[in-house]
Amino acid sequence: MRARARLLLLLIFAVGSAVVSARPVSYVGGWTFIEESNRQSTAALIHYTPSPSWSLGLRNEWVRDANYAITSLQPTYLLKRWFGQEYQANVYLQGGLGLASGTSGNPLSSTTAATAGVIADWETRRFFLGYNARYVDAGHFGDNAMQLFRMGWAPYEGDTQDLHTWLMLEIDHRPESADSVSVTPLLRFFRGAALLEVGFNIVDPTPLLNFTYRF
Repeated sequence: MRARARLLLLLIFAVGSAVVSARPVSYVGGWTFIEESNRQSTAALIHYTPSPSWSLGLRNEWVRDANYAITSLQPTYLLKRWFGQEYQANVYLQGGLGLASGTSGNPLSSTTAATAGVIADWETRRFFLGYNARYVDAGHFGDNAMQLFRMGWAPYEGDTQDLHTWLMLEIDHRPESADSVSVTPLLRFFRGAALLEVGFNIVDPTPLLNFTYRF
């Protein structure tokens, strides 16, 4: 009975996390649309999850200050997942291969671009920790690297179809930027298949806007 109750608890937590979290691998057969806008770039991604361990998507990212955009295929692999009695943790590997092209009159010719990254997170129903590191090689448009750390707290617990609210703080490191380290307080809201994040970078004054929808 104890084993059966524990299994039921893990299944409930897993389903709840799949619905409300911005995970790069969804449920099998599911599609996900993700929009991200931060102090460096604006991106849109749509991906499909054919198995529990990986997804494949098409991503377009506009690097605003450098005046170029990358269109790429982006696979994501779930390297490891842990379930505890009250927590879940994940480690993902991401890659990307595509084409970088100039924007806003940038005269440079199109070239091959590649990306590589890792995402890790740990969460309960009230607390969240996350880490993301990514490297981009866009040929003669340049290369860049970034890493960011997030911590979050939910002031209340809700049921699956309730509106959930998280208070979060994001610290990012971008060595190529004038302000290499910056801080962004943000709010995360989600309900059912939709997630919205809004924030503002207080070091490099820029809004943050992220949206995720699963269908």
